[in-house]
Amino acid sequence: MSTLRDLAEEHTSLRPADIDHLHRIAGDWQLLSDLSFADLLLWVPVDGDGTFLCVAQVRPTTAPTAYLDDQVGRIVGGPEVAHLEVAHRQGRIWREGDPVWYGDVPARHEAIPVRLRTADGESGEVVAVVGRDTNLSTARTPSQLELNYLTTADDLAQMIADGTFPPPRHPGETTSAPRVGDGLVRLDANGKVTYASPNAQSAYRRLGYASHLVGEDLAKLHRRLASDPLEGTDAGNAVLAALRGEAPPRREIDARGATMLTRALPLMPAGVPIGALVLVRDITEVRRRDRALITKDATIREIHHRVKNNLQTVAALLRLQARRVAMPEARVALEESVRRVASIALVHETLSMSSDEAVEFDGIVDRVASAATEVAATEVSVGMRRQGSFGVLPAEIATSLVMVLNELLLNAVEHGFPPAGEEGVPGPEGAPEPAVVVSAHRFRKQLHVSVADNGRGLPEQFDAEKGGNLGLQIVRALVTGELRGTIELRNGARGGTEAVLVVPLARGTADRLAG
Repeated sequence: MSTLRDLAEEHTSLRPADIDHLHRIAGDWQLLSDLSFADLLLWVPVDGDGTFLCVAQVRPTTAPTAYLDDQVGRIVGGPEVAHLEVAHRQGRIWREGDPVWYGDVPARHEAIPVRLRTADGESGEVVAVVGRDTNLSTARTPSQLELNYLTTADDLAQMIADGTFPPPRHPGETTSAPRVGDGLVRLDANGKVTYASPNAQSAYRRLGYASHLVGEDLAKLHRRLASDPLEGTDAGNAVLAALRGEAPPRREIDARGATMLTRALPLMPAGVPIGALVLVRDITEVRRRDRALITKDATIREIHHRVKNNLQTVAALLRLQARRVAMPEARVALEESVRRVASIALVHETLSMSSDEAVEFDGIVDRVASAATEVAATEVSVGMRRQGSFGVLPAEIATSLVMVLNELLLNAVEHGFPPAGEEGVPGPEGAPEPAVVVSAHRFRKQLHVSVADNGRGLPEQFDAEKGGNLGLQIVRALVTGELRGTIELRNGARGGTEAVLVVPLARGTADRLAG
C-alpha cells in the first residue's frame, strides 16, 4: 500500500507544506479518534473530477470500528462525498444527515475541514477533510467520562478546522505520548481541574495525592507533589504554558518512588483559550526497567574493561618473558602470543565503551592492520588499506574474527614480501609498491572478507588444509569452529596471495548490519 505522501503526490496538486501538515495530523490523531469513539479517515480532493481519495485511516481503541476493511487508497464520488464537499468548500464542520449503513453497521458521518495556517498565523485554505465516522451499533446513554471525552473531541475538531491542531512536535520527541486511556485531566481557563478520568486519578494517587482532583489547581499540585523542586516547577510551568495556548514538551514527575509522564495540550476552539487537556501515564515500571538496564549495561562495560586490563597484563608478562628468553625460536613464539592477546584486548576495549554487546569493527581492523606493519619481522615497508565496511559485529564474532585477521595480516606481511634480492623476488625497478588490502561486504546474511597482497604468492605444492605455520592453523580452527565459516587460501588472479573468508551472521545481526 502506498504511503500518504505517495497517494497525495500521485492524485493531487497539494504542496509539500500541505502534505507535511497532513502527516502531522496523522501522527497525532489517535487522540481525537479515541476521544470521539470514532474512526477517522483523511480525505483529499482529487484534482478536477469531484472525487475524494482516502490517504490515511485510524480506528479508535475506545469503541468498535465502523470499518472492518482498510479504506486507504479508496476513491469515492457522487452523493457519498456530499458531506466532504460541504466541509471542503465551506470550511465548516458538517454534522447534518442521517446515519449511513455499512453492511449491518449503522454509522454517523461528520466532516472536519483541515486548514493549514499561513506563515503569519492567519487562517489559510482548506487542504483536506477528516471524516469522523462513529459506529452506532452500540449506542447508549453516555457516562460522565464519555461526555467529557466527546466535549474535548469537539474542541480538538474545531482546532483542526482552525489550523491550530496538532501542535508542532518538539525536537527529539517520539510518538510514545500518553494516550486517552492512560489518564485524562481537563482544566478550565484558570487551570482548575473540571474532570479527571479514573486512570488519571489512580496515576496521581501513586504520586501520593489521595484526594479527588476536581477543583485542584494542577500547576500548583505538580509543584507540591514532585520530589525534585526543579522537576515540579517544569511540570507546573508546562500546564501554565498550555493554558496560554502554547504546546509545551512532555514532562515527567517523580514522587514517592513513582513516575508519571504528562503531556499538556491547549484547548483553543475558534482561537479562544478555554483551558487545557492533560494526558498522564504511570511509567513507574518502565523507568524501573530502564534503571535496571542502565545498571546492567554499566556492569557489562566494567567487565569488558577489566578483561581488557587483564589481557594487557598478560601481554606485558609475556613481553617481559620474551626479553629474558635466550632461544630465538622461543622469543618469536612469545612475541606472537603477545600480538594475539593484544588483538583480543582491542575488542574488549571497544566493548567497554559501547552500550551493547556489539562493536564498530572497522576501527579495530584499522588498528590491527597498522600494528601488523609495525611489528612484523620484515625489512620491507608494506602499505595497508581497507575497502568496504565490516559495520557493527556482535562480540562473539568480533573476538574470533580479529584474531583471524591479525594472523592473516602478519602472514601476508612477513611471508608475502621477503627482502629484495631473494630468489623469486623481483627487483625494485618497475615493481609495484608492496600492499595488503582488506575487503569486506555483506551478502545474504553473510560477511565476506578477503585479505589480499601483491607479494610473491603461495609456494608450489602448498596444501591449504595441512600446510602453514601455527598462525594459519589457528586461523583455520577459528574460522571453521568459532565462526562456523569457510576460508580459502589461493594465489591472486594478478599475483600475490588471497585469503577469502565467508562468515554467517545471525538473523538479528544481519538485520542490524543492513544499515
